[in-house]
Amino acid sequence: MPVVSLESPRRDDVLPLLHQADDFALALYPAENYHRLDIDDLERADVGFYVAREDGEALGTVAIVDRGDGSAELKRMFVTASARGLGVGQALINTVEEHARNHGVTVIRLETGVPQTAAIALYEKSGYRPIPAFGPYIGDPTSYCMEKSL
Repeated sequence: MPVVSLESPRRDDVLPLLHQADDFALALYPAENYHRLDIDDLERADVGFYVAREDGEALGTVAIVDRGDGSAELKRMFVTASARGLGVGQALINTVEEHARNHGVTVIRLETGVPQTAAIALYEKSGYRPIPAFGPYIGDPTSYCMEKSL
Protein backbone atom coordinates (compact mmCIF):
# COMPACT_ATOMS: atom_id res chain seq x y z
CA MET A 1 0.00 0.00 0.00
CA PRO A 2 1.30 3.46 -0.80
CA VAL A 3 1.98 6.03 1.88
CA VAL A 4 0.05 9.25 1.28
CA SER A 5 1.20 12.46 2.92
CA LEU A 6 0.81 16.21 2.75
CA GLU A 7 3.69 17.60 0.69
CA SER A 8 4.85 20.59 -1.29
CA PRO A 9 3.95 20.52 -4.99
CA ARG A 10 7.38 22.02 -5.70
CA ARG A 11 9.38 18.94 -4.71
CA ASP A 12 11.77 17.85 -7.43
CA ASP A 13 10.11 14.48 -7.86
CA VAL A 14 6.54 15.86 -7.67
CA LEU A 15 6.83 18.50 -10.38
CA PRO A 16 7.27 15.84 -13.10
CA LEU A 17 4.03 14.18 -11.94
CA LEU A 18 2.17 17.46 -12.29
CA HIS A 19 3.62 17.88 -15.78
CA GLN A 20 2.59 14.32 -16.66
CA ALA A 21 -0.92 15.10 -15.45
CA ASP A 22 -1.01 18.21 -17.62
CA ASP A 23 0.23 16.30 -20.67
CA PHE A 24 -2.30 13.51 -20.06
CA ALA A 25 -5.22 15.93 -19.77
CA LEU A 26 -4.17 18.08 -22.71
CA ALA A 27 -4.01 14.96 -24.89
CA LEU A 28 -7.71 14.40 -24.08
CA TYR A 29 -9.13 17.94 -23.95
CA PRO A 30 -8.67 21.32 -25.57
CA ALA A 31 -6.74 23.70 -23.29
CA GLU A 32 -9.87 25.80 -22.63
CA ASN A 33 -11.53 22.69 -21.14
CA TYR A 34 -8.67 21.84 -18.79
CA HIS A 35 -9.52 23.23 -15.36
CA ARG A 36 -6.39 22.75 -13.28
CA LEU A 37 -4.82 24.40 -10.28
CA ASP A 38 -1.32 25.69 -10.95
CA ILE A 39 1.60 25.37 -8.53
CA ASP A 40 0.87 28.66 -6.75
CA ASP A 41 -2.78 27.62 -6.27
CA LEU A 42 -1.69 24.31 -4.77
CA GLU A 43 0.20 26.21 -2.05
CA ARG A 44 -2.77 28.31 -0.88
CA ALA A 45 -3.86 27.96 2.74
CA ASP A 46 -7.24 26.50 1.70
CA VAL A 47 -5.62 23.67 -0.28
CA GLY A 48 -4.25 20.37 0.98
CA PHE A 49 -1.87 18.78 -1.52
CA TYR A 50 -1.06 15.10 -1.10
CA VAL A 51 1.43 12.75 -2.72
CA ALA A 52 1.25 8.94 -2.76
CA ARG A 53 4.59 7.16 -2.54
CA GLU A 54 5.77 3.60 -2.50
CA ASP A 55 9.37 2.92 -1.50
CA GLY A 56 9.91 6.68 -1.72
CA GLU A 57 8.79 6.94 -5.35
CA ALA A 58 6.05 9.49 -6.08
CA LEU A 59 3.19 7.65 -7.81
CA GLY A 60 0.25 10.01 -7.58
CA THR A 61 -1.11 13.34 -6.43
CA VAL A 62 -4.38 14.87 -5.29
CA ALA A 63 -5.46 18.22 -3.90
CA ILE A 64 -8.48 19.18 -1.85
CA VAL A 65 -9.74 22.75 -1.88
CA ASP A 66 -11.81 23.84 1.11
CA ARG A 67 -14.59 26.11 -0.17
CA GLY A 68 -15.30 27.47 3.33
CA ASP A 69 -18.99 26.55 3.24
CA GLY A 70 -18.81 22.94 4.38
CA SER A 71 -17.85 21.73 0.92
CA ALA A 72 -14.56 20.99 -0.76
CA GLU A 73 -13.42 20.20 -4.28
CA LEU A 74 -11.09 17.39 -5.22
CA LYS A 75 -8.51 18.58 -7.79
CA ARG A 76 -5.29 17.43 -9.48
CA MET A 77 -5.97 13.72 -8.98
CA PHE A 78 -3.36 11.87 -11.00
CA VAL A 79 -1.72 8.44 -10.83
CA THR A 80 1.22 7.46 -13.01
CA ALA A 81 0.45 4.97 -15.76
CA SER A 82 2.63 2.31 -14.13
CA ALA A 83 0.76 2.62 -10.80
CA ARG A 84 -2.81 2.56 -12.13
CA GLY A 85 -4.88 -0.33 -10.85
CA LEU A 86 -2.64 -0.84 -7.80
CA GLY A 87 -4.78 1.00 -5.23
CA VAL A 88 -2.95 4.33 -5.41
CA GLY A 89 -6.03 6.25 -6.53
CA GLN A 90 -8.14 4.75 -3.76
CA ALA A 91 -5.47 5.60 -1.18
CA LEU A 92 -5.45 9.22 -2.40
CA ILE A 93 -9.25 9.44 -2.21
CA ASN A 94 -9.30 7.93 1.28
CA THR A 95 -6.73 10.49 2.43
CA VAL A 96 -8.54 13.54 1.07
CA GLU A 97 -11.81 12.31 2.56
CA GLU A 98 -10.12 12.01 5.95
CA HIS A 99 -8.64 15.50 5.49
CA ALA A 100 -12.11 16.81 4.64
CA ARG A 101 -13.75 15.24 7.70
CA ASN A 102 -11.00 16.66 9.93
CA HIS A 103 -11.70 20.14 8.53
CA GLY A 104 -15.49 20.08 8.92
CA VAL A 105 -16.26 19.35 5.27
CA THR A 106 -19.49 17.44 4.70
CA VAL A 107 -19.56 17.31 0.87
CA ILE A 108 -16.77 16.75 -1.65
CA ARG A 109 -17.35 17.65 -5.28
CA LEU A 110 -15.15 16.92 -8.25
CA GLU A 111 -14.95 17.36 -11.98
CA THR A 112 -13.43 14.84 -14.32
CA GLY A 113 -13.80 14.40 -18.05
CA VAL A 114 -16.28 12.34 -19.98
CA PRO A 115 -13.48 10.28 -21.66
CA GLN A 116 -11.94 9.33 -18.31
CA THR A 117 -14.05 6.23 -17.74
CA ALA A 118 -11.52 4.58 -15.39
CA ALA A 119 -11.51 7.67 -13.15
CA ILE A 120 -15.30 7.80 -13.18
CA ALA A 121 -15.45 4.12 -12.21
CA LEU A 122 -13.02 4.71 -9.32
CA TYR A 123 -15.06 7.64 -8.05
CA GLU A 124 -18.32 5.66 -8.33
CA LYS A 125 -16.73 2.76 -6.43
CA SER A 126 -15.78 5.29 -3.74
CA GLY A 127 -19.38 6.51 -3.39
CA TYR A 128 -19.36 9.58 -5.65
CA ARG A 129 -22.50 10.20 -7.70
CA PRO A 130 -23.07 12.32 -10.83
CA ILE A 131 -24.36 15.87 -10.32
CA PRO A 132 -25.07 18.77 -12.66
CA ALA A 133 -22.04 20.82 -13.66
CA PHE A 134 -21.11 23.47 -11.12
CA GLY A 135 -18.96 26.60 -11.03
CA PRO A 136 -16.49 26.92 -13.91
CA TYR A 137 -17.63 23.61 -15.41
CA ILE A 138 -21.12 24.84 -16.32
CA GLY A 139 -21.41 24.74 -20.09
CA ASP A 140 -18.27 22.63 -20.59
CA PRO A 141 -19.38 19.63 -22.68
CA THR A 142 -16.31 17.61 -21.63
CA SER A 143 -16.98 17.92 -17.89
CA TYR A 144 -18.44 15.16 -15.76
CA CYS A 145 -19.16 16.34 -12.20
CA MET A 146 -19.68 14.21 -9.11
CA GLU A 147 -20.09 14.57 -5.35
CA LYS A 148 -20.10 12.56 -2.16
CA SER A 149 -21.62 13.42 1.19
CA LEU A 150 -19.34 12.47 4.05
